[in-house]
Amino acid sequence: MGENRDAGGVKIRLLLIALLLTVLSCSRASADGDGITGPVATLETGARASILTGSDSFEFVYRVRIPKLEDRASLWLPVAESDNFQEVTLTAVEGPVEGREIRDRDFGNRILYFALGAEDSDREIVLRYEVLRREKSSYQANEPELMKYLRAERLTPLHGGFKRIAEEAIAGKSGQWEQAFALYNHVLGLFRYDKSGVGWGRGDALYACDVKTGNCTDFHSYFIGLSRSVGIPARFAIGATIPAGRAEGPIAGYHCWAEFYADGKWVPVDISEAWKFPALSDYYFGNHPANRIEFSLGRDLVVDPLPPNGPINFLVYPIFEEHGNERILVPELSFKRIKRDDEI
Repeated sequence: MGENRDAGGVKIRLLLIALLLTVLSCSRASADGDGITGPVATLETGARASILTGSDSFEFVYRVRIPKLEDRASLWLPVAESDNFQEVTLTAVEGPVEGREIRDRDFGNRILYFALGAEDSDREIVLRYEVLRREKSSYQANEPELMKYLRAERLTPLHGGFKRIAEEAIAGKSGQWEQAFALYNHVLGLFRYDKSGVGWGRGDALYACDVKTGNCTDFHSYFIGLSRSVGIPARFAIGATIPAGRAEGPIAGYHCWAEFYADGKWVPVDISEAWKFPALSDYYFGNHPANRIEFSLGRDLVVDPLPPNGPINFLVYPIFEEHGNERILVPELSFKRIKRDDEI
């Protein structure tokens, strides 16, 4: 009988201790903000720090070194241009030879083509810009050639599997805006930003569908493939993000995004950034921040002269060719913020 009382007393004491620890733990979390609200607040702060709204002004430098050449070679290099959301001034083009301006057949992207020789080995081509970029939201557009944004591309085919997935994702949604939002959330919930392994970074929608990982090209190619499969025009664009938290310095690499067309408007989306910053997932459906620059629009760019591998998959880094062998060169990108009298 005494043993039962002792055992019962021990159990009660252990229960009281556990309850006290729980209360203390909850009180501590509430007092110092480290509980549920801490990570959310940190995420929100970090997310907001990654974007600039309104407008952004900066100098932008695009620098590429020509490899050692044994013979003649060719180089295709994108040139940023002004549009409704960026005012671009190309202030200087520096290099050993003068580039010839060409444009791709379907989208009109501006490109410099360089015919190089062995004497140009290890020299640099440098493009210097001044840019005023405005935050982008959905915008009215009388688009006469929507069919080209419903066509298949080499790495974004009109695949029956895409149509089946997309129809399931948009079930019960009315209107292309709601349907595109359902597809956006489908990709956001399914994919993981991960640049490990082989195959990422080409914007291969079938590859992305299989592995459900990749970078911005893979996220947005898959979204575009799904959208087109159910009749929503969608398109790809590529450029670079200007770091929001610094006044100047290097830029790590390119960034790309997408737009879809609904109700007479182009609607910007950025699903890979929404994945990185969940607190901004609503923002990135319908908005692109001011701190970026766009270099080209579209895929499978047909140019004259044409690189050995055919139409250019997408153009942000230079395409280099020697002896019929094509490869991509990685440029050095940098920026410096400036103040302009006409900045809004």
